[in-house]
Amino acid sequence: MGAVATGQTPQAAARAPRLRRALGGAVVPLLAAAGLAAFWLFPNDLGLMTRIAATALYVLSLDLVLGFGGIATLGQAAMFGSGAYAAGIAAVHLVNDPLVLLAVGGLAGGLVALVTGALILHARGLTLLMLTIAVVQIVQEVVNKARDLTGGSDGLSGIEPSPLFGLFRFDMFGRTSYLFALAVLLVGFLVARRIVRSPFGLACRGVKEDPLRVAALGGSPRRYLVTLYAVAGVFAGVAGALTAVTSGIVGLDSVSFSWSAEALVMLVLGGAGRLVGAVIGTVAFMTIHHVMAAIDPFHWMLFIGLFLMGTVLFLPGGIASLADRFIKGNRT
Repeated sequence: MGAVATGQTPQAAARAPRLRRALGGAVVPLLAAAGLAAFWLFPNDLGLMTRIAATALYVLSLDLVLGFGGIATLGQAAMFGSGAYAAGIAAVHLVNDPLVLLAVGGLAGGLVALVTGALILHARGLTLLMLTIAVVQIVQEVVNKARDLTGGSDGLSGIEPSPLFGLFRFDMFGRTSYLFALAVLLVGFLVARRIVRSPFGLACRGVKEDPLRVAALGGSPRRYLVTLYAVAGVFAGVAGALTAVTSGIVGLDSVSFSWSAEALVMLVLGGAGRLVGAVIGTVAFMTIHHVMAAIDPFHWMLFIGLFLMGTVLFLPGGIASLADRFIKGNRT
């Protein structure tokens, strides 16, 4: 009935879900292939591509919170920076195994998200948005004041991870760093996809759409959102630790409000509520930033603004929504 109403044949309407499943199943192999191709095609830009991979994981955490939980936030950098500083401090004083440092960063990000989420997620709308900004400002101030541990405004340096698995040393060309960051991103993507497709992920989507109905069915919307916020905090913390391990330094900018805002711009560009949108938006934003800043270092934000306006006006669902248009094109 619906297919007739939209002017499509039943065969075409039946093909669309299969095409969507096929595209969804091919996302991870495509990401892996694109990442490995970039490794061979751009050997002189491995530093930039490593930052893109780590940032994509960070934006992925924001997508879990905003795109799937509907939590309005501009404080995701609090978890990213906490993970980065925790991993950096651990590397300087305790351990230097890169996998252990990722675990330390994820734990720190998850704890900060759990504590702050339990405190602020009773609010909604603009009030919640302001509270998340307050959280990131408080964390930044704490980091700045704890100069003996964090280096204050000078940043934390001296992070020297040991060889990965005891075999692969982090070389000055960035090859190990990039492949490590790409692998962590792919694993993070698979875990995030498993979460959003689980009963818990579906319940969080239900809270986003209609929290009253979830409550009427016996669920606790606030408990779901706090849990999702903490899980996303683990992702952001791992992303921060990954940045610390691969760059060797951590600065106050990693826990700043502007870093939260940039993540939101990347997510909007790619498409909120689509995990692949977080990756696409990060790649698009950071590539344009890199190219335009090299061409015109004083006005590159103008080009970012124009690109964002064009995307919002002509692709309201983000760049990732082009796949939907492709599928609709095949349905006619």
